[in-house]
Amino acid sequence: MGEARRRTSLGLPPKQRKTDPKDSERIVAWLPLTRSQSQQFVALTTKGAWIGIGGLVLLWIVVRFIGPAAGWWALSDMP
Repeated sequence: MGEARRRTSLGLPPKQRKTDPKDSERIVAWLPLTRSQSQQFVALTTKGAWIGIGGLVLLWIVVRFIGPAAGWWALSDMP
């Protein structure tokens, strides 16, 4: 017999999941942010920074190489 069936047959409430105390622990007592939320924020901003760097590199390649090669504009430092 499974644990859930045994508990219902004995009239006990369902077993509660234990939360990890490190994850629910607040960074500062007056700030409603937990440690796990701060880790998620760091992961999100890191991913956003890499996307921004990739976009900047792509823009530079278009402005420096693709635009002049396609005849869209001419660079001022080229004769």
